[in-house]
Parts: sequence; C-alpha cells; structure tokens
Amino acid sequence: MADTKTVETEAEKQPRSVRVVLLALMITMMLAMLDNMIVGTAMPTIVGELGGLEHLSWVVTAYTLATAASTPIWGKIGDMYGRKGAFMTSIVIFLIGSALSGMAQNMGELIGFRAVQGLGAGGLMVGVMAIIGDLIPPRERGKYQGMMAGVMALAMIGGPLVGGTITDNWGWRWSFYINLPLGVVSLALISAVLHLPRKRSQSRIDYLGATLLTVGITSIVLVTTWGGSEYAWSSARIMELIGIGVASLIGFVFWQTRATEPIVPLHIFRSRNFTLMSIIGFVTGFVMFGATLFLPLYQQSVQGASATNSGLLLLPMLGAMLVTSMVAGRVTTNSGKYKVFPLVGSVAMVIGLYLLSTMDTGTSRLTSGVFMAVVGLGMGCLMQITMLVAQNSVEMKDMGVASSSTTLFRTLGSSFGVAIMGALFNNRVQDVMSERAGALGSKLTEQSAQLDAASLAKLPAAAREAYQHAVSSGTHSAFLLGAVVAVVALVAAVFVKEVPLKGAGPQKDGDEPADGAAATQPPLVEAV
Repeated sequence: MADTKTVETEAEKQPRSVRVVLLALMITMMLAMLDNMIVGTAMPTIVGELGGLEHLSWVVTAYTLATAASTPIWGKIGDMYGRKGAFMTSIVIFLIGSALSGMAQNMGELIGFRAVQGLGAGGLMVGVMAIIGDLIPPRERGKYQGMMAGVMALAMIGGPLVGGTITDNWGWRWSFYINLPLGVVSLALISAVLHLPRKRSQSRIDYLGATLLTVGITSIVLVTTWGGSEYAWSSARIMELIGIGVASLIGFVFWQTRATEPIVPLHIFRSRNFTLMSIIGFVTGFVMFGATLFLPLYQQSVQGASATNSGLLLLPMLGAMLVTSMVAGRVTTNSGKYKVFPLVGSVAMVIGLYLLSTMDTGTSRLTSGVFMAVVGLGMGCLMQITMLVAQNSVEMKDMGVASSSTTLFRTLGSSFGVAIMGALFNNRVQDVMSERAGALGSKLTEQSAQLDAASLAKLPAAAREAYQHAVSSGTHSAFLLGAVVAVVALVAAVFVKEVPLKGAGPQKDGDEPADGAAATQPPLVEAV
C-alpha cells in the first residue's frame, strides 16, 4: 500500500508536458539508430586517414558486441536502482565514447573507443522503451508508435545522407562529434523534466550471470560476424565459438534459477505473450536488417540506381512501415485490441518477402517499390506492437528487463539475419558468376560478392551482365529464406492471447492484472 502511495505522489510531481520528456527520448533514440549508419558512410574516409583496412570490420563489430552484451544489464540496473539514473549514465558513456572516437589517432584506438560507445548505446534504446513503459499506460502507448516509427524511418533514410554530407564538408571526426550537442540537449531535458520514483536495492548485481551472458552473446555475434567471411563455417575457430556460446548460455540459464537478483528473471518467460513477442521480435530483426542490406544492393547493381541516394531507395518500405505503425497505434489505443496486428503483419511480411524473392534483372523500380511496401506494411504492424505487448505482460518491477530482453532478441535476430542471408547471398553470387563468366567471374567475386559502383562500371559488358544476374539470384535466395523464417512469426502470432491493455489509471477494485502484468500505472496520460 505504501509503495502505491509513493508512486502516486511521484506521479503528481510529474510536469504537465510529458511531450517534453518524449522529445528527449526520441532524440536519444535517434542517437542510437543514426550512429552506425552515419559512421558506415564515413568508413572509406576513416580508413584512408587512419589505415588499418584489415581491421575495418572491427569498427562495427566492437560497437555491436558491446551494445548487445550490455543491453540486458542496463535493463536490470534500471529496475534495481532507478530508470532515470541508469538512462542518463548510459547517455554519458555513449557521449564519452563518441568524443574519444572522434579523437582517435589510429584504428586500434578507434576500435577501443567504439566499444566504449557501444557500452553506452546498450542502455539508450532500453532506457527509452522502459521509461515510456513507466510514463504511458499500455492502452495509451499505441498512439506514440508512429512517433517511434518515424524516428526509425528518418534514421534509416537520413543516416547515409547525413553521414556523407558531414564527411564531405566537416571531416569524418564530426560523424562522432555530431552526437555531442544532441546528447547534451537530451540530458538537459531529461534532468529537468523527468521525475520517476527513486529506487534503492539492497541486492547486488548478478556479476556471474552478467559474465556468462556477455560471453554467450559475444560468441554468438562473433559466429554470425565471422562465419563464412573471416573463417569457414566448418572451421575450428567457428566451432570453438559455437561451443563456448552454447556452454555459456546453458550455464547462464542454470544460474538464473539460483541467483538472488537474476539479470534476466526466467519467470517473465512464463507469460505466453512475452515469449511469443520475443520470438516475433527476433524474426522481425532478422527480416528487417536483411532487407535494408540487400535491397539497396539489388537496386544499385541490377536496376542502376545511384549509390549516393541509397537511403532514399528504401522509402516505399519505410513509408509503408511509418503509416501502418501510426494506424496500428491509433487502433490499439482506441480499441485496446492488438492481436490482429501480429497476424496481419506476419502474413504481409511472408507475402512481401516472397514477392521480393521473385525479382530478376527485368523487374522495374515501380514493381520492386510495391513489393517493398508490402514488407513495410508487415513490419509496421510488428515493430512497436511487440514491445507494447511484451511490456503489458510483466509486472512494473520487471519493465526494464522486459524491454531489454525484447530489444536483445531483436538485435540477435538482426545479427543472424545479416550473417545467414549474407552467406546465402555470397555463395549464390559466386556460383552464378562462375557459371556465367567462368574464371573471370570467380576472380571478380573471390574477395567480396558485393562490388561497388566504380568496380561495376569498369567491368566488360558480359561480366557486368553476369554480375547483375548473380546479384538477382543471390537476392532471390536471401529473400526466400526470409519468407520461410517469417512463417515462424506467423505461427507465433496465431498463439498470441488477447490480454486487455491496462488503461490510464489504477484498475477498479476486483480487477486482476492479466498475464502477470502490473495492476497499476501512474496516471500520466492526461498530461499529454
């Protein structure tokens, strides 16, 4: 009873303008999503100045590893010691890593500083989702889906364009420094207007669980990053990493049943909806990042589109995702119903990916744009609904770990998607090039199955035509695999239970929290 009064007292202290808090959260979300896309555009210039081409992949891998490994830990720290402090700390670490990365003098320093940046980034998206979970009741949370989808679309479209502009006019170091003013604004707004109940846990962080989880996640990400590129899938190094990863994760699950304050409380998976949303989130990550990787490649190599405008090539998919997400959010808010969206989204994703797999060298941009829009429609139904339903399926005290676990599954899905679809694509391209262009084809793609625009323009007409057929065949295999994987999301969506979303105020007497969800939420929706 005392705890409820404390929450209500703190809620009354909240400023009327929750939109200011949401603005700060969206800025932080933008930081998390923009970084890799801006830096990716600047990488050729960075390598040209710092050297170390052989370590290029580690600039991205170090960041990805640190982000994935720290994500569940930030969620647990927020649950134990307070969301606001954990979130602001993660922003500060991210900004320190950004500043240091901008000052790097060699590739080794840049890789190390990117790892620091990734440690902070692990808490950014989790913090945004968990704080929104604290502030906005699930029934009202749907109307903000469009805002989050808009930020995501803006980051995907604007990232490469902003990265190119900054690198050309200010230099590559500003690809990192640009985070600083945005981060400072976000910190100032959060510090001034965000008021959440203070927490102080007497329990200690589960260091053994954190170590086992970090080792397991790191091994998995390295397998998906190195497999088929740095090392053959059947090589001893990949087998060792798989063994270490599996052993660590089994040990982690065993330890979580005994730890006083587990990093990922296994009881949250007793909720059927939470488990299903984790599966759907994994599949969505698998499909989305695979699509954003191969669609621009197909349009540049086969349809002759400009690489400079690569972000704009995704507009049909991202636009459909934005509109659908806004509609889904409004309908969910008005009706409290949501099961239809995972079902419709999964069906659309399967159909859209299958349509993309039918593209060949004669497919027009209009046709491919329609196919992309179908995929975007599916992802728009799934992207934010998975987080909303996952958060609605746990108690308030587990909001952080629910948000971080869902984010982690999506991150791992994207890692697996890029790796497996990439391996399938590369193998198919090399096979077709060998068939159509003989020894010359094998030589052209022995280093990489992805030729840049300059290399493609220098090819003889016959070799260029062979490469276009090879890319078309490679994307066919990759998207067909994506369609098969998306069927898993459809099966999971069928079993989702329509648990009523909690409204803006405390439940009426006699109401029971459904599916393990918390009984009350701070009545903050009126401030919006």
